[in-house]
Amino acid sequence: MFKEDVSRNGEMLKDFCRALQAGDAEEVERLLNVYLGRTISIRDTFVQKPVKENFYHGILIGILGYKNDWYVRSNRESGDGYSDILIKDENEETGIIIEVKYAEHANYDSVCKRALQQIEAERYETELKEEGFQTILKYGIACYKKKCKVVLDQEGRDTQKR
Repeated sequence: MFKEDVSRNGEMLKDFCRALQAGDAEEVERLLNVYLGRTISIRDTFVQKPVKENFYHGILIGILGYKNDWYVRSNRESGDGYSDILIKDENEETGIIIEVKYAEHANYDSVCKRALQQIEAERYETELKEEGFQTILKYGIACYKKKCKVVLDQEGRDTQKR
């Protein structure tokens, strides 16, 4: 049973990373919701509000560690601040920026919008642009208990999906 579960989760993590790289926010959201539903308890988020988003940030860093060929950095200085997660896939010339927020009272839409606004305001894409990345995917992820919403902005073109 354990072997089957690891294999199933391995496939899911591979699918998650593939969707993230492809800019498929809808599939990223679906898979992350499945993963959260399977792995965490709402008691895991019973911490003070300022640290709630750190919990989800840590989960994402753990998931992204699955990709050996990606350069994944947490709280990387870029532009005028520190992006939550910065990913470089030099094979595909794709850069990914993820800003994670806690959506208190399940106000997903406004929190995702705020995450994308922070990416823009703090110019987190600066390093990726300077290094010549052709595609930059900017994700705003809002989490609340065992659920999340994911929105995508690709090179300033808002392509929100739910």
